[in-house]
Amino acid sequence: MKEVLNKLFSHEKLSRFEAKDLLLQITEEKFDALEVASFVTVFNMRPITVDELAGFRDALLEKCVKIDLGTKECIDIVGTGGDGKDTFNISTLSAVVIAGAGYKVLKHGNYSVSSHCGSSNVLENLGYKFTDDASKLKKQFAENNLCFLHAPKFHPAMKSLAPVRRALKVKTFFNMLGPLVNPCQPKYNFLGVFNKPLSRLYQCILKEDDKDFAVVYAMDGYDEISLTGDFLLRTNTGQELLSPADLNLEVCIPSDISGGKTVQDSADIFINILQGKGTAAQINVVAANAGLAIHTMYPNKSKLDCIDEAKQSIHSKSAFNNFKKILN
Repeated sequence: MKEVLNKLFSHEKLSRFEAKDLLLQITEEKFDALEVASFVTVFNMRPITVDELAGFRDALLEKCVKIDLGTKECIDIVGTGGDGKDTFNISTLSAVVIAGAGYKVLKHGNYSVSSHCGSSNVLENLGYKFTDDASKLKKQFAENNLCFLHAPKFHPAMKSLAPVRRALKVKTFFNMLGPLVNPCQPKYNFLGVFNKPLSRLYQCILKEDDKDFAVVYAMDGYDEISLTGDFLLRTNTGQELLSPADLNLEVCIPSDISGGKTVQDSADIFINILQGKGTAAQINVVAANAGLAIHTMYPNKSKLDCIDEAKQSIHSKSAFNNFKKILN
């Protein structure tokens, strides 16, 4: 590790093979916690490269627990986290809404590292039981178009890194990796990132995988469509800068999409929105993300029609009723 650190401190880059090999060694606990902490923080001081990020992803996919739910014709919708905005759980709600609209969703998620409430925190609070039992997940997926893959269940190699990540309490390149390492590798991806350069890296990696995808970065720093301003949408066919007006939706202010101060606050907001009791801003933000995720799967549908499908999933309580079934 000393040689690697000296190399990185001299502003040299890792090849894809070097990055993969190094992360494999880290997951096998071949280095102590201080060495690992020094290594992961390097990439907070200079941009990570496509080869480095791809190599780290290769390592985690090689180590992950594989699971086959019968089809890859589904979508994952997830953000990197690490944007420091403490919004409510927009991508998780969007996943539930997409499933309620009749589309298959395979949501990969984890506990929060840099905010108070991640996807897994709110789902656990609401009573969802995380499992790696393929038969149970396959049943949920077949009957309800939805299941959740809790990252620690499928990435046991990451267990040794958890104490370092918790101690650092800052985003690291592991935030960048989460959305890329869904163990089922679904065909469609709607992913949010916490900065503009990372959106380009994601675009490069996902194009290499020949996936249908959209990568979102809100120009004011959110890792999702926040409706607080313009957002960049990169896909396998190009990119475009969109505004809330382009989606026929009102501009939000940050307080409109706050997640509260506790996990319970976030859970209460989650259920209120699914019951159609959320504010117009909350429902619009979820519908924007869910709608454009649907559009990613079916680009021949207009963005506005897809957003309307998402709103209908909320207002009809289809999303809420479908979600309740997987809690039983």
